[in-house]
Amino acid sequence: MKSSNFLVVESDPSRADAVGSALAFLGYRPVLASRMHTVEAGEAWRGAYVGTVDDEAELEGYLAPLGRQARELPMLVAADSPIATALIADDNIQNVELIDMPLRYERLSEALRSLQARMQPAVSSLRFVGQSGPMQRVNSLIRQVAPFDSSVLVLGESGSGKELVARTIHDCSPRRDKPFVAINCGAIPAELLESELFGHEKGAFTGAISSRKGRFELAEGGTLFLDEIGDMSLPMQVKLLRVLQERVFERVGGNRAQRCDVRIIAATHRDLEGAIERGTFREDLFYRLSVFPLEMPPLRQRLEDLPALIAEFNQRLVTRGLSSVRFTPSAMNALCAHAWPGNVRELSNLVERMAILMPQGDVRAADLPEKYRGATPVEEVSGAALIAMMEAEPDVTETFRYGGEGDPSVLPQGGLDLKDHLAGIEIGLIRQALDSANGVVAHAAKLLRVQRTTLVEKLRKYGLSEAAQAG
Repeated sequence: MKSSNFLVVESDPSRADAVGSALAFLGYRPVLASRMHTVEAGEAWRGAYVGTVDDEAELEGYLAPLGRQARELPMLVAADSPIATALIADDNIQNVELIDMPLRYERLSEALRSLQARMQPAVSSLRFVGQSGPMQRVNSLIRQVAPFDSSVLVLGESGSGKELVARTIHDCSPRRDKPFVAINCGAIPAELLESELFGHEKGAFTGAISSRKGRFELAEGGTLFLDEIGDMSLPMQVKLLRVLQERVFERVGGNRAQRCDVRIIAATHRDLEGAIERGTFREDLFYRLSVFPLEMPPLRQRLEDLPALIAEFNQRLVTRGLSSVRFTPSAMNALCAHAWPGNVRELSNLVERMAILMPQGDVRAADLPEKYRGATPVEEVSGAALIAMMEAEPDVTETFRYGGEGDPSVLPQGGLDLKDHLAGIEIGLIRQALDSANGVVAHAAKLLRVQRTTLVEKLRKYGLSEAAQAG
């Protein structure tokens, strides 16, 4: 993703690996400056890390390919960098955050959050987290429909963020200074829903001891969000359709027609077209509501947003006084294999649960609740250590098979060749990623949290290129 590029200026290989791994975990695409010679036209950068650099002239050389973007980049600067003091004193560079080495995940996250406003694209005032293709399409559709009063029908599974879509459309519309009023049509008994929507007069029914405004009146001039519209009864659908057509309603027990000026956004997780065929939803109401349909993708279709979503939930937990939590690579692999029936809401609940159980701790795959663990987890091996051990060309004749005989974390009685053993584990993970991605290298690289070029090199190294497709 071009918009997630993060330049890494670091001559120390171990530091470069540590910083790159941390940035990749947080959803960025680290690009090592020493290996970059050209920049594609239109390529955007989110920030730069500056570490072991001899002088400003050397840094200027690394930043040169970025052109005019270079001086505007937010910068994370290692506190022990030889040029840290010079960068802080440079009046032309305003966005600088110092980070201590060795790198600590919490401090890196804090520094990135402090630069967040500068790192967000200027055109986006949306609340959605993630830069995946599906979310970019959602954000684009929201920007297109927000300025108009057209009715919007938000479709999507429970927990995918349909109300957030409605609130974002309202906040980006000319009605942003007027009320946003939400009502769950499926949570209110049919006999009370009319009163909730249109209000009632005193004495209209038993218990109506005073007049009361309904949601249409409360939302006057603003936006009315009708959640779970698919659960509305047929008689109520008829009354709602009349209001949408004529923009006039009457309170229950009243006879005075009142005009309303509200924008309607409806949402449902149900198949309304199927409900029309079954006779449980009116076709004319469906077309009145779905002037602009917008489908919210389920979390399983945008797994690349997991690191960014987790970072966002961590930030919210910190503001509530809870501790943030870090998921190790094995835990992230397990989460990527989960089906997420509860979508983003389920992920939010899991992050909060782990923050309570393991404050300031690293969550491994084995620490996750059982339903999230998937296959038997392998013991953690750091990316830097694995790369260092794999520098020499291994003579690998067999691929490590998960779930086979023996435990990969237990040393056999006769010992083993550590280099070959780690190579076998790596090959097994690569094969699983390719299988999950249907052989598409770019998708497999995202699952493994590595750059596409890195995975291509490993495919050649282990003779696995035939198992992959271009992409």
